[in-house]
Amino acid sequence: MKFRPCIDLHNGLVKQIVGSTLSDKDSQGPVTNFTSEKPPEWYAKKYKEDNLTGGHVIQLGKGNEAAAKAALEQWPGGMQIGGGINVHNAAKWLDYGASAVIVTSWVFHGGIINMDRLERLVKAIGKEHLVLDLSCRKKDDAYMIVTDRWQTFTREAVNSRLLDRLSAYCSEYLIHAVDVEGKCSGIEMDLVKLLGGWNKIPVTYAGGIRSMEDIQMIENLGKGHIDFTVGSALDILGGKNLAYRQLVELYGG
Repeated sequence: MKFRPCIDLHNGLVKQIVGSTLSDKDSQGPVTNFTSEKPPEWYAKKYKEDNLTGGHVIQLGKGNEAAAKAALEQWPGGMQIGGGINVHNAAKWLDYGASAVIVTSWVFHGGIINMDRLERLVKAIGKEHLVLDLSCRKKDDAYMIVTDRWQTFTREAVNSRLLDRLSAYCSEYLIHAVDVEGKCSGIEMDLVKLLGGWNKIPVTYAGGIRSMEDIQMIENLGKGHIDFTVGSALDILGGKNLAYRQLVELYGG
């Protein structure tokens, strides 16, 4: 199990927000937990110095391309990039220095998996450069994949059958538990347990982590093979509950 760092970008700044409140229609903007005074390249440099490979830069809406490029240029090949990625721009982001692109909405289109789009993307960049983000929200007894700033439910549920099917097209999964993301309210234990029962390609879990107890729970329920990312609870991202340096020492590289 590894600690995967993140750089979330909103309006060109490193922020931590409550992801479920992000919407293009909301003139008030999302609920923001933290806005950093440091530029994205400062974080990328720190992650590079600590050899925290496989982290991700996420563009939360428009106006983040310059900031994302600055982070990737600080550590070519060290981080993945997500947010607005499609077959037309994926190769460009790899050229900018991303190790892989992270995709949700472009593939999960019209409420289902668009296999034509997925196959075109894999043909364009190779499965080794593709991470599928299966961000999900609980609906009834299932974790349903959501798209469009996590506002739109698809008809696809995260389960072993889906994980098996899509693993032929990507190198990793990134899975945000949207209902708890940014809230420091504890992890989605049922989701982590589900992911812990599947182990074919790397999986990174994000959402609700607030303490070392939560991380230990991920290790136990995930059977030691689920990586994790921490946002609002982390001290370098405005949090008070988890120390970046401790996570590097315990779960780095």
